[in-house]
Amino acid sequence: MPVQTRIETEDHGMNGEFELAIERVIRASPQTLWTIWTERTEEWFAPRPWKTRVIEYDLRPGGRCAITMTSPEGEETPPMEGVFLEVVEHQRIVTTDAFAAGWVPQKPFMVAVTTFTDLGDGTTLYRAAARHWDAETMAQHEAMGFTTGWGAVADQLAELAEAA
Repeated sequence: MPVQTRIETEDHGMNGEFELAIERVIRASPQTLWTIWTERTEEWFAPRPWKTRVIEYDLRPGGRCAITMTSPEGEETPPMEGVFLEVVEHQRIVTTDAFAAGWVPQKPFMVAVTTFTDLGDGTTLYRAAARHWDAETMAQHEAMGFTTGWGAVADQLAELAEAA
């Protein structure tokens, strides 16, 4: 069984000021969502018809989180490189691109906070949030299509989880 690490976090005055988030109630358990999220990432992580390739998912605080995406025309994005900050099995995953593996600083864009909240009736509240350092970066992410893109991948995740 993977090691579970929980870091108690506080708001630190952010109050969601620079956060973009999507939520879905999904007809699946947190365990099922966790499995799809962590083991079948390539099937749901990019809005179709884009494709995702996981380079490495080392699911532990400080572990490498690296993926790349391929457009319908076959162009591959540069690797999206970061680290896992917090991993609580079936509950919470926090990543950031502020560091590459080995705590090597790089220009940050966001901290992603994904939660799986058991609603007790066979459903889970899935929440994926992107926390940004400033309003400019948040606006840039919004202009890139945050709501449409992250909404599409949440729907794709739900589709897989509800069929499992």
